[in-house]
Amino acid sequence: MPTTARNVLNTPLEPCSMDPVTGFYRDGCCNTGAGDTGLHTVCAVMTTGFLAFSASRGNDLSTPFPAFGFPGLKAGDRWCVCAARWVEAFEAGVAPPVVLESTHISVLEFVDLEDLKRHEA
Repeated sequence: MPTTARNVLNTPLEPCSMDPVTGFYRDGCCNTGAGDTGLHTVCAVMTTGFLAFSASRGNDLSTPFPAFGFPGLKAGDRWCVCAARWVEAFEAGVAPPVVLESTHISVLEFVDLEDLKRHEA
């Protein structure tokens, strides 16, 4: 899907995942806009550690929620996670790997590119 958004490398934002379909707009990309108050902008590769951490913070990403078309995530899935949750996981030592080409440039307002690069998928 073509997009004019940029990633953290300042190149065109690439899709994060179409299986499962991710993104605030469910377009496969970590695009953001005025309605995205959670800033779902980090394309992360799920790990069991991150999924457990997120659940412990009240956001269970593993359990399917069919009413909303959410299949539940497992280790290895790519998903657009909230920038603040990624930073929180980073500070706790459980940050999931990041797909830089698919992570929205706005994330750089919250985390240094070097920290993202150290967690590159």
